[in-house]
Amino acid sequence: MSQQNIETVSHAADRVKLGLAVLVLLAGIVAYSVLVEEPTWVRIGAFVTGLILAALIAAFSDTGRRTLAFGREAYNETRRVIWPSRNEATRMTAIVFAFVVAMGLLLWLADKLLGWVIYGLLLGWN
Repeated sequence: MSQQNIETVSHAADRVKLGLAVLVLLAGIVAYSVLVEEPTWVRIGAFVTGLILAALIAAFSDTGRRTLAFGREAYNETRRVIWPSRNEATRMTAIVFAFVVAMGLLLWLADKLLGWVIYGLLLGWN
C-alpha cells in the first residue's frame, strides 16, 4: 500500500469545495424529504443527483484526488490477492464451523459445571 501521510485540508479553495460538496449532498437529502408528493423515481433521482454532484465537486479537491488515488491502489491490491479455490474455502469453512461447535460445547459445559458448583454445592439450592 501507499506510504502517504494523513493530512488535513489546508487550502482555502479545498475547504470551500468540500463545504460546497457537503451542502449539495444535504440539498439532495432535503429534496428527497421535501418531495413527498412526487413519484418515488423523482425523489430518488433528486437524491442520487445530489450525491453524484457532491462526489464530483469533492473529486476536484486535493483531498478528493488523494481519496481516489487510495481507492485505485486498494483496487490494485485486491487484484493481486490469490484467492483460495472452492475446495480450500469449503475445507476452511468446515474447520471454522467445527471449532465454533467445539467451543460452544466447551462453554456450555463450563457454564453447567460452574452453575452446579455455585448453586448446588455452595448455596445448597436444588
